[in-house]
Amino acid sequence: MNLKKPKFWDYNKPNIFAYFLYPFALLIKLLSFLNSKKNKKKVRIKTICVGNIYLGGTGKTSLSIKINDLLKKRNIKSCFIKKFYKNQFDEQKLLENEGKLFLSTRRLNAILKAEDAGYEVAILDDGLQDYSIDYDIRFVCFNNINWKGNGMTIPAGPLREDFINIKKYENIFLNGNLENLNDIKKEILDINPNINIHIGKYEVLNLEEFSKKDNFLVFSGIGNHNTFIEMLKNYGLSIIKDIEFPDHHIYTNKEIDKIIENAVTLNCKVITTEKDYFRLESKNKNKINYIKSNLKIIDEDKLLKTII
Repeated sequence: MNLKKPKFWDYNKPNIFAYFLYPFALLIKLLSFLNSKKNKKKVRIKTICVGNIYLGGTGKTSLSIKINDLLKKRNIKSCFIKKFYKNQFDEQKLLENEGKLFLSTRRLNAILKAEDAGYEVAILDDGLQDYSIDYDIRFVCFNNINWKGNGMTIPAGPLREDFINIKKYENIFLNGNLENLNDIKKEILDINPNINIHIGKYEVLNLEEFSKKDNFLVFSGIGNHNTFIEMLKNYGLSIIKDIEFPDHHIYTNKEIDKIIENAVTLNCKVITTEKDYFRLESKNKNKINYIKSNLKIIDEDKLLKTII
C-alpha cells in the first residue's frame, strides 16, 4: 500500500508535527551517513544518475527519457537502469516504451548487465542515495511547486538528505511549468554558486484530443499532482474537479467507478496521466483519456555539454 505524503511536509516552515518527528529524522540521517561511508564501485560504462533529494514527484523519469532521446539522436547506445520495485511497474513500462531497461533488486547488478550487453551509457532513474556506485554524472531533480517543502528530512519533512548537501553536487534540474524560478535559483546559488542549473517545462503532446469547450475531472496518483493540474490549466483546459491519490497508487474498480459517477454528475470528461492509465484495469477504462506529456529542456545545449 502506498501512503500519501502528509500535508505538513510542504508547508513553508516546519510545524509542531515536524518538530515532534525531528528525533527520528536525526536517527535516519545518522544511518544514511554511516551507509555513505561504504566503498563505491566504479564501472566501465558511463553512468548518469537522475535522482532527487525531495521524496518523489520531481520528474526523474521524464528527464531520464529525455536524456536517452538526446543520446539516441547522436547514435550513442544508451539504456535505462532501475531498481526493481513491484509497485513501480507504471514507470518501468514508460521506460520500456522508450528504450532498453535493465531491472534488478540491486542497481549495480543491472548496470553490469548493461555493460556486458555493450551499452555505452547507463541512465539511472533514481539512485542518488545509493552509495554503492561511483556515478560519472549526477542530476538532483526538484519540482518548482513542491521545491524543498518545509526543508526538513524524512519523516519530519520530504527531504532524503539535508538541503545544504546540494553543495556537493554539480547539476540541479528544475522542472514544472517555470514557476518560482528566480527565488529557487537564488536559494540554490547562495549555497553552491558553481552548480549548473538546468530547467525543463512539461508540454502536452496530444492536446488535439481534448476540447477547450469541455469540462474535465482530473485524477492522478503521481508525486507532482499539482504540477500536472497547473499544466492543464495553462493549456486552457477547464478543470472542474481534481482528485489526488498517493504516488504509484493501485486503483480498485470501485474507485474508478466512483470517479466515473462523479464525472457524470458534474457533466465532465475524465483525464489522468499516462503513468496512471497504465495502472488501470477497470472495465470503465475506456471512459478515461490520458495526457501524454513531454519534458522540454529550456537549455538543451547546456544539458548536452553536461552529458556528452
